[in-house]
Amino acid sequence: MTTNVGTADRVIRILYPFARLSRLKRNTQPAEITMSNAYTPDFSLEVQGIKGTCPVGERYAKEQMAKKTVPVFSCEGPCIRGEIARLAANLVAKEVPGLARTCHAEAFLVPHSSMAAWVKSAEKSVMIDGCFLKCHGRVLKKFVPEEKVIHIDAMPFYKKYTDVFLIDDVPEEDRKATARLVADRIIAKLKQELSLEPQTV
Repeated sequence: MTTNVGTADRVIRILYPFARLSRLKRNTQPAEITMSNAYTPDFSLEVQGIKGTCPVGERYAKEQMAKKTVPVFSCEGPCIRGEIARLAANLVAKEVPGLARTCHAEAFLVPHSSMAAWVKSAEKSVMIDGCFLKCHGRVLKKFVPEEKVIHIDAMPFYKKYTDVFLIDDVPEEDRKATARLVADRIIAKLKQELSLEPQTV
């Protein structure tokens, strides 16, 4: 059963950290991108409003708020880099006390949800992106103050599969092994930044 709370269409502002706004003007017309190092200023997306919330998501997020856990985000999609980031995020959230996975879609796109409230109220958020584009992290840095975001690019930790896109083009065993490597390095980093100790699982 869902609640009757809803939201009107909203605008999401997305951060491009390398944007040089003083040298660029906003243009509503689509631009042809011909360079791999092309950049854009901050931009907005209009999102259709939604009525109701996810009952299990509400319960889960409220539990996390009560425990004051740190939400862990990750990249998502068919790309192998995003999959490694996702698998690593699952391991990190499972093995480090005080961390828990969050639903990026509900947090970003259901603004009246407890998932969004949890992320906004948390002292920190961990964002594990899949590559240098840092797509989810750029959204998160506009969703909460940037200083509250621990933003990690998983790719430099393993530096493989740079010529591969699809998840299934990398054997499952290799995906899991790479995610394990990435997770171990991220856990070591978080021990320093969050003063947390990984638990034995």
